[in-house]
Amino acid sequence: MVFDDFGGNGVLDQDSRAQPTELIGRKYSGTKYCLAGAGHQAAPIYNRVLKITILAAACVAMRLFAGSSLVDDGYNHFYNLEFDQALADFDRAIAQDPNNPDLHNHAAETVLFSEMYRDGALESELVTGNNSLLRRAKLNPSPATKKQFLGEIQKALDLEQARLRRNPNDAGALYAMGITYGLRANYFFLVQKDWVGALHDSTTARKLHNRVSELDPSNADARLVQGLHDYVIGSLPAYYKMVGFLIGFHGDKERGIHTVEQVAAHGSLNRVDAEVFLAAIYRRERQTAKALPLVESLIARFPRNYLLRFEQAGMYAALGDGKKAVACVQQVAQLKTQGAPGYARVPWESVYYQLGTIQFWYNDLDAALANMQKVTAHAEDVDLNTGVLAWMRVGQIYDLRQRHGLAVEAYKRAMAYAPEAEAARESRRYISSPYRREKS
Repeated sequence: MVFDDFGGNGVLDQDSRAQPTELIGRKYSGTKYCLAGAGHQAAPIYNRVLKITILAAACVAMRLFAGSSLVDDGYNHFYNLEFDQALADFDRAIAQDPNNPDLHNHAAETVLFSEMYRDGALESELVTGNNSLLRRAKLNPSPATKKQFLGEIQKALDLEQARLRRNPNDAGALYAMGITYGLRANYFFLVQKDWVGALHDSTTARKLHNRVSELDPSNADARLVQGLHDYVIGSLPAYYKMVGFLIGFHGDKERGIHTVEQVAAHGSLNRVDAEVFLAAIYRRERQTAKALPLVESLIARFPRNYLLRFEQAGMYAALGDGKKAVACVQQVAQLKTQGAPGYARVPWESVYYQLGTIQFWYNDLDAALANMQKVTAHAEDVDLNTGVLAWMRVGQIYDLRQRHGLAVEAYKRAMAYAPEAEAARESRRYISSPYRREKS
């Protein structure tokens, strides 16, 4: 692979699908129509989660590292997106200690995140200022995956309840039960699209971890759920806050952010989780400059997690530095070509999509179209969300080029590709009202 220092047309050229030969870019930093000036439009495009969506963050599953090398190894695999290996480690730990509810929580969390990864939910713009996550199609796991997840959840609940019957003030059991309810809330929200059920379980998790803090005020880790809950409830529309079980929890975005910051600075068990969520919160709050160092630190610790590098690219793009944004995508392509651990699994279509998205927002439309067409040509190799967005972008580019007939064809392909996706609904609007974007 030859890297031209941003001197070409910005298209990732590939002579064969297995051996790309060129990744070159344009000097985007000199472009006036760029993300620095169009940040209000671009932020949703790169507002991906690093681990899970902010609106589901109240449902977060925190973990207790039991001092076991299997657990440590499992979460090292987990954060590097190696979910099969992570689950194997947790299953071995369960075999050694089957009555530990924390281990069943670890396994359940891994099953859920593996499904999110398979569905593309860990690398798609699910979180925006207008709560687009609420309109995203639910996950569709297999019956076996559902059974596996719910089975681990039930085992954890049974063990936690047994401990609490013996000692209602068992802080470890209360903490673990908060995790279990958080995981089940994630399931309700992401799989069943049961927003009310998810809020109910996430609020239960909050109450359980409030009790942990009462029993042990020095436990900084237990405050992560509280901070996320404050942030999420503070971000909800008023009509959701009127739900009965939320009475007494008014939420406070600023207080929530401060709490998560404190866990990121002073937590022990949940410091990595806090950094992940804090980065996502900063992105959602358009404080990208504060999120970038967190992501770069995570990349150093989990180098096989290529989604972090894509997130890094999006952050540089949102900050108006197109050159660095493209360089981050180039780095992923180079690591894949070199056979670096963890990068063989990266679809070339994901690289094209990331690069094309940067080019789209920097108004490099010819290059963006070429890369998006590489995605749509092999749409079966990408997740539904990436595929539908690529078709929509093709349509938008044609509209910006005043070729609405071709745009309509692309919008129809987006609608047929993933009918329930928000991008499909958005594409439907552009059929009668061609896409335009305002310059800042």
